[in-house]
Amino acid sequence: MIIPPEITCRNVDSSPALESIILEKAAKLDEVHDKIMSCRTAIEKVQEHQRSGSPYRVRIIVRVPPNKELVVSRDPGNGDVNERLKTAVNDAFDTMRRQLVRLKQKQHGDVKVHETPGVIGHVVRLFPDEGFGFLRTLEGRELYFHRNSVLHDDFGRLEVGTGVRCFPREGEKGPQASTVQIIDKPGAAMAQVPEPKVETPEGWNP
Repeated sequence: MIIPPEITCRNVDSSPALESIILEKAAKLDEVHDKIMSCRTAIEKVQEHQRSGSPYRVRIIVRVPPNKELVVSRDPGNGDVNERLKTAVNDAFDTMRRQLVRLKQKQHGDVKVHETPGVIGHVVRLFPDEGFGFLRTLEGRELYFHRNSVLHDDFGRLEVGTGVRCFPREGEKGPQASTVQIIDKPGAAMAQVPEPKVETPEGWNP
């Protein structure tokens, strides 16, 4: 990394432990892309009046040549404040790492048509007010996911039974799903099948 990592805290008291985690995560990005020019991490306290979730947001900005800027923003979920903040930091850097991997592949012409599509599963439990849920993969593995992991802000479209594609990872409290994408809605296939027409046999009276 040409410029040392920068850490900014807005309305938040920083701590050596938190800075150590961020610096360690930033250093690991260099292992993915060796041309990183700078990495800025900002932690801020957002609106006090929000109804749920943590008041903290983590934002990462990475610059790579020639003049490419990658941006990731994550809000932690419910639970202990320190755990929520660490989870948001981990999620943000995991997402940034995937972006750097894809960028490097494009820059080197290594993008393959048949990339690993993640794993397929379906939603088994959903907690809309809290902003999280659980899904089960085809192999029977159960994974936690947060609303920030659902692509295209589609958390509100999820229902129990919704089919999804995701990338599992080990979180601090167990297996989690990141980059969750809706691939079908429950009952969607049945809704497209027309109801068969039944004709009464000739000479038969009900």
